[in-house]
This record gives sequence, C-alpha cells and structure tokens, in this order.
Amino acid sequence: MYRGQLVAVVMPAFNVAAHIERALRAVPSFVDHVIVVDDGSRDATAAIVAGVGREGLLLLRHGRNRGVGAAIASGYREALRRGAAAVAVMAGDGQMDAADLTALLDPVLGGQADYAKGNRFRHPSIWRVMPWTRVLGNVVLSLLTKLSSGYWRLFDSQCGYTTASRGALEAIGCRFFARYGYPNDLLARLRVVRARVVDVPVRPIYDGQRSGIRPWTVVYPMLFVLLASWVRRLLPFRRRPGLSPAPVAERPLAERCASGY
Repeated sequence: MYRGQLVAVVMPAFNVAAHIERALRAVPSFVDHVIVVDDGSRDATAAIVAGVGREGLLLLRHGRNRGVGAAIASGYREALRRGAAAVAVMAGDGQMDAADLTALLDPVLGGQADYAKGNRFRHPSIWRVMPWTRVLGNVVLSLLTKLSSGYWRLFDSQCGYTTASRGALEAIGCRFFARYGYPNDLLARLRVVRARVVDVPVRPIYDGQRSGIRPWTVVYPMLFVLLASWVRRLLPFRRRPGLSPAPVAERPLAERCASGY
C-alpha cells in the first residue's frame, strides 16, 4: 500500500520479452497489484512474466493483438475489481522510471487530482534523450490534443506514464480508443466528466526499445481520434448550455458525476 491506500500498476505488453522482466522488477514493493496484459505477443513475453516471482503479480492475456489502449482498459477493469484506489500505467518495455511513480501517485491519492500524467518535456534530459522525430511528433500531437481535450495547460499528450483515481476510471467506464491514439481520446473523455488532470515531470528513457508506431499507419487514425474526441467533448456542453468547458469543479470527481457535473 502507499499512503494507506491500495495501489495497482497496469503494464501493457506486446513482444517485449527483452525488457519485461527488468520492467517488472523495477516496480516498487509498495505496489499491491501488478497486472501485466499480454496483448497477443508472439514472443516469450508471457512465459517470462509467469516466471517472475512477485506477490500480487497477475498475467492477463489477449488471444490476439487488440491495441495498447485495449490492453490498458483490460488492466484498469481488473485493478478496479481488486479494489485499487489508484491505478498507474507503466510500459512493459521499461521506458518509464520507477522512481517517478510516487510523484504520479501523490496528487491522486492526496486528492489534488483525478488523473496525473507524465510530462517528459519538463525533464532536463529530454532534448538529448528523445529522438528528434519523436520530439516533433509529440509537439504536434500535444498542440492538437490541447484543442481536442480542452486541457490547455497540459503537454506531452503521448506520454503513457499515468495514474488514475478509481473515481476517474469509473466515471469514464474504462472506455477509450483501443490503439495508439488512446491517450488523446482518454484526455477528452476525462474532460467531459470534468476530471482534474495535472502534469508531472518524468524522466524519459530510451534504451534500445523500438517504437511500434509507423507514421503511415497512425496518421489517419490519430486525426480521426482527435476529431472524434473534440466532438465528443463539446457535445455535452452544447446539450447543456449552462455549463462552460473551461472551469474545473473543485468537488471530488465521484460527487461531481453523481450530481450531473
């Protein structure tokens, strides 16, 4: 437990046999449940996870590759079933520094935020560590996500190192885009339920991991996700003209949802 509350980590994994054991062993001991979701891997990912002896480790398997968003959603649902008060996401390829986990948990468990996301651009090493092509893509997508989600102060929309409160996940029903555009869609859905979202500086790590993102396969889906997210975010406010998408209510998320806010 952390700060007296049950914590879970969801770890989506797809063909990460070379990195998954190290990623698992880096997860702090205070994490109660580590839920690895093998998203149809064709390598030894599942076998390696099964051989890691850690209390609270659970392996879920998708029979076919359904996408990183779908894997995270499966992990979220299992974490909620196990009673987690906060659920973090850490990638199975080890690209997230476990030392940053408490900084992502603190605002959620402390009641200051419903969702905390990493921002690698607030870490001084970003400019020498992240490949320039990823920097450029991230900047463009972050600017577009500001528009689609309405979270104007957030950046590094593609960073998957996050922590969500139980109330936030219940409010959105653990539903969002199944593949690489999931962070952008998720932020827009959080905005609809008026979740409080904060950026937290995290260390970027690139240690030989290969990205599965290919520009020619994600440009069209990403544009579709951003447009759909923007429309979805605006529709509730158009149906209820008395509300403004700008202010964020101070009451806890569960109370806001129950009262129609």
